Amino acid sequence: MSGAGWERAEPIRLLRDVYGDDVELIDEQGKSVEHRILAEFKCGGTAYAVLQSDRLRKEKEVAIYKVTERPDGEPELATIEDDDEWEMVSELYDEMAFPVRDRP
Repeated sequence: MSGAGWERAEPIRLLRDVYGDDVELIDEQGKSVEHRILAEFKCGGTAYAVLQSDRLRKEKEVAIYKVTERPDGEPELATIEDDDEWEMVSELYDEMAFPVRDRP
């Protein structure tokens, strides 16, 4: 993504409005792991969330999910299956979180 792609992102508060600043997810071993909500935004009509557990923070990594809505209206996280979509959202988050100082 080049240029001002980050400007296409609209900040939202789907997860924070329901769960606050942290959300608990179940890991591969079935354990509950707390994740900090770093960012939520909508781009191209799709909502995304960037989360980070203590382990991910130590590794300087984040987890990025698509935010969908369950039939009862509660937000639900979905894995981003498409590599191109994941790359686009990852780059968009990087641009938002680490802005280039010399942007016009």
